[in-house]
Amino acid sequence: QVQLVASGGGLVPAGGSLILSCAASGTIFSIDAMGWYRQAPGKQRALVATMTSPGTTNYADSVKGRFAISRDNAKNTVYLQMNNLKPEDTSVHYCNADIRSTRYYPSVYYWGQGTEGTVSA
Repeated sequence: QVQLVASGGGLVPAGGSLILSCAASGTIFSIDAMGWYRQAPGKQRALVATMTSPGTTNYADSVKGRFAISRDNAKNTVYLQMNNLKPEDTSVHYCNADIRSTRYYPSVYYWGQGTEGTVSA
């Protein structure tokens, strides 16, 4: 069994910062990509940032220069530092990880529960 637990959302004023974290636990042999997605009210879930195990990152254009993804492979945890937040960043954020539980089976994408971040104008 694998579980992703996200934390760190909250309410901040425009221009403020939030740090999200997401820890994977359970039967884990290896983790490749970990990342963050978000779903704004009335919109579909969209990519925010991803990071592979070696450290290759990918960001949505709307967050480049403001958000930074990082991970601690020893702790199976991924972080999202969000700076200079804007009201349009208000979303429920979901973490995602590509996890292999044993060497014998393909990896599976797991989702964490959402954590809400609200940016006031």
